[in-house]
Amino acid sequence: MPFLVRPSRRFLVQSSVTYDAGPFQGQGTVWNFSLSGWKLSGDVSLQVGQTCSLTVNLTIEESIVGAAAVVRWSRGQEFAVEM
Repeated sequence: MPFLVRPSRRFLVQSSVTYDAGPFQGQGTVWNFSLSGWKLSGDVSLQVGQTCSLTVNLTIEESIVGAAAVVRWSRGQEFAVEM
């Protein structure tokens, strides 16, 4: 695999996330994000190419909703999605 320079900076976070992929709903944690995507782990595995929606809980009153994210890689309970 060739070395690639990331086009944008990653930011470390640790926020709870709920994600929906078809009939399944998972709970997990977002570990980092950039302008193009997020790395997360969760209790429902996702497959490469699968589309899902995400809700990241920032506080009790605030959240970020990602209406359509595509899974770019998956390793067990860890995966990265492109927004």
